[in-house]
Amino acid sequence: MRVVILASGRGSNAEALCLAQQAGRLGRAEIVAIFADRLEAGILALGPRLGVDARYLDPAPFKTKLEGEGELRYIEAVAACAPDLIVLAGFMRVVKPGFLAAFAGKVINLHPSLLPSFPGLDGIGQAFRHGVKFTGCTVHYVTPEVDAGRIIDQAVVRIEASDTEDTLAAKIHVAEHGLLVDVVARLSR
Repeated sequence: MRVVILASGRGSNAEALCLAQQAGRLGRAEIVAIFADRLEAGILALGPRLGVDARYLDPAPFKTKLEGEGELRYIEAVAACAPDLIVLAGFMRVVKPGFLAAFAGKVINLHPSLLPSFPGLDGIGQAFRHGVKFTGCTVHYVTPEVDAGRIIDQAVVRIEASDTEDTLAAKIHVAEHGLLVDVVARLSR
């Protein structure tokens, strides 16, 4: 199963996937490319270190969504990789129907909350400020409605009285790494 990762930041979830692949824990999945929508994204340095092609791909003209010319560039570049699965791992853009139609049923997202609670931006902060006792992370299929696709799996994280938003974020990131690796391995069977 050929996997393409789209990301925007430092790439800790992509790193977890690449390390799992190197350790033989990713099933039949093979990460074939990483695309970043920010020139300064740390994931661009991570890819070559882990033996995966990592490239910046211009998402313009919009700042928060993948649409228009940027969407067409992404469709063309991702399609050239012949992916069986596209993983949005910290990709901070809303993907639109054109991209989703080009890769129907192949796009999954990792979100830092237990959906359907706290969709959209700042899922960790939303949960922390709301005062819930449990939060976590969700891997789901991507649909045109943000964070509303069919849930594949979730990992629960308990919020302790001593947690700060930063300590909670660190616990959720650990849970994300395990969950995402597990889901991709299962999907590759």
